[in-house]
Amino acid sequence: MKDMVEIEVVLDERYSDPHVTIRTRSNTQQVENIICAIEDVSHSDFPQIAAVQDDSVVFVSQRDIVRVHTEGRKLLIQTENEVYTVKRTLAGLEDVLNASRFLRISQSEIINLYKVKSFDFNLAGTIGVEFDCGIKSWVSRSRVKQIKALLKQNSIKGG
Repeated sequence: MKDMVEIEVVLDERYSDPHVTIRTRSNTQQVENIICAIEDVSHSDFPQIAAVQDDSVVFVSQRDIVRVHTEGRKLLIQTENEVYTVKRTLAGLEDVLNASRFLRISQSEIINLYKVKSFDFNLAGTIGVEFDCGIKSWVSRSRVKQIKALLKQNSIKGG
């Protein structure tokens, strides 16, 4: 049957959390449906974030968020292609974001570690952050020591 999905489960002591690999010739709607189904089941503790764009409420998957930051008095969620407004405080949003994926880098910004391409440690003692999509940001001076310790401890990209 053409619509059948071949599933193989491999038990491996090296993994504490499940690791899913999808092998396919092209990214089809069926592949997207599989990804959504896996996310719905595995991230049920980490809900999508309700946000506003063009007077409409949309739900943003935490997986798609590159960063959350304030601009003026607005709280914005930025994905690779869109920017949304959120009707919460940064601290309130921080409480619902997956703590193993998101990290506060300043008083006004939280980043998705899974979207970080590199951390740039410069001679002035600051840390630049470059995301896979090309967006750039900076770690505040008050958080540099904390970020360096985290990167060293967890051997995250760029650390």
